[in-house]
Amino acid sequence: MGEFHFFKIDHLLTLDLNGLLAESKSEEFRFLTRLIDEYQNGINTFSGRGEGLFGVKDHLGEVIAIGGLNQDPYSNEINIGRLRRFYVANSYRRIGLGNQLMDHILSFAKEHFALIVLHTDTEQADRFYRAFGFKKSCLFPGSTHVLIIK
Repeated sequence: MGEFHFFKIDHLLTLDLNGLLAESKSEEFRFLTRLIDEYQNGINTFSGRGEGLFGVKDHLGEVIAIGGLNQDPYSNEINIGRLRRFYVANSYRRIGLGNQLMDHILSFAKEHFALIVLHTDTEQADRFYRAFGFKKSCLFPGSTHVLIIK
């Protein structure tokens, strides 16, 4: 599979996400479409305090994974981050790439937040997030999982 390049995305719209977007649509995931639409419209550019959007490129320079961190928009608490738009290309799943990207995002998150929430509705994602220590919880609005990081 080769080596991977992890990076913070400064300008999403300068990246070629066509392959990742097409694959996510074929799996009936809409969140990468929302990511691009909200970024274009300025609704969510991952530029607030503690926010960031991260990507992974393969040895050919293709974006093969992406994940973002926002201040939780459903809470008034500044110490709650929300993991968003996490997606790994199918051919790169189950080789540890998603784990590495999650580690990268959580390391960044620890500098800004005390806990991270997220929402998922798939069993596969539930297993992935619980393996990182996320607990199923409905205590936070719009969330299915929470992880205390501080």
